[in-house]
Amino acid sequence: MEKQNKSIYTLAVHAGENPEKHLGAVNTPLYNSSVFIFPNAERGAQIHEGEVDGYFYGRMGNPTQSAIEQAMCELEGGEAALSFASGMSAISSLLFSVLKPNDHIIIPKSIYATTHQLFKQLLNKYGISVTFIDATNADNYHKALNKNTKAFYLETPSNPILSLIDIKAVTDIAKANNILTIADNTFATPFNQNPIDLGVDVVAHSATKFLGGHSDLMAGVLVGSQKIINNIRWNTSKILGGTISPHSASLLLRGLKTFALRMERHNSNALTIASFLYSHPKIKKVYYPGLPSNAQNQLAKKQMYGYGGIVSFDVGGVEAGRRLINNLELCSLAVSLGDVATLIQHSASMTHASVSEDERNKSGITDGLIRLSVGIENVNDIKEDLNFGLSFI
Repeated sequence: MEKQNKSIYTLAVHAGENPEKHLGAVNTPLYNSSVFIFPNAERGAQIHEGEVDGYFYGRMGNPTQSAIEQAMCELEGGEAALSFASGMSAISSLLFSVLKPNDHIIIPKSIYATTHQLFKQLLNKYGISVTFIDATNADNYHKALNKNTKAFYLETPSNPILSLIDIKAVTDIAKANNILTIADNTFATPFNQNPIDLGVDVVAHSATKFLGGHSDLMAGVLVGSQKIINNIRWNTSKILGGTISPHSASLLLRGLKTFALRMERHNSNALTIASFLYSHPKIKKVYYPGLPSNAQNQLAKKQMYGYGGIVSFDVGGVEAGRRLINNLELCSLAVSLGDVATLIQHSASMTHASVSEDERNKSGITDGLIRLSVGIENVNDIKEDLNFGLSFI
């Protein structure tokens, strides 16, 4: 696929800018204020009730937050956006906004562990039923439909085995049945994939990851229609209060300026590392949609511009994974991803430890699965470090 209109490299640098609004400042200022003064009682009432634009209390937004929301609208191609203190705050606020008791939602088996917990533990507690499916077959969304189904949830590529969902096929099924579609675009980012262009209603991000890019902030973002975002802002988000801080919003704005350049390097490094691991005799299996050998490579080419900075691979067991991880120097052992530095983790004992062994196996998370967030270092240095660590297996 090819992007249309303005280049992502230009958008990333200038997204969210409004110098006229901020006294000509090249960078959006950090508005470190939790309250805002009204000019008069009438105007105060209008702003407080959302009848006119304005600010009154930090939980409902501030100018720095507005700038990051405008930036994400431009990058994802949505009408409106809302930012949060974390990706999970964004997802939970969205779900509690669009779902009610007795509603039903369909989600992939292969999914981020904490999102899995939210669906399996918390939503069920409030009378919302959940069906887990093999989402690599879009028809499974249709097969799981019932009269109470209100939403389809997508995570593509998935965490951690990078399985893909045919976004357009799923949104076609959803539109034919008046179903809301939600896509977690954290792994791909808008550099590699635009779900809204493929019919998705709401896109979610853990902006803590590639969007921020430096492991120095926590943030989440939703992008969608004005109607959906306004509902979340003035109802669920207002009540739950998971608002992004002005400081985090400012750091995220700064991170976006180098976002496209970073993603270009993440993509190229990851493809090189995936190819290296695929040919390595100690590796049982490599998960990366950009590899020609990957079963979903053609789908990746159809709906993605690039294949992302995450590579997962199987070293055969827990002990082999431990030996690899304990003998690395450049690759840092850490649970997150999307940093400029290369991060590595053992999924079964770290991010997906909260998921039962049976459910891990069903979603393809084997005991020997390693997730590698490939950084922007020299790719030969990353390769050399991995090769040294693998020599201990």
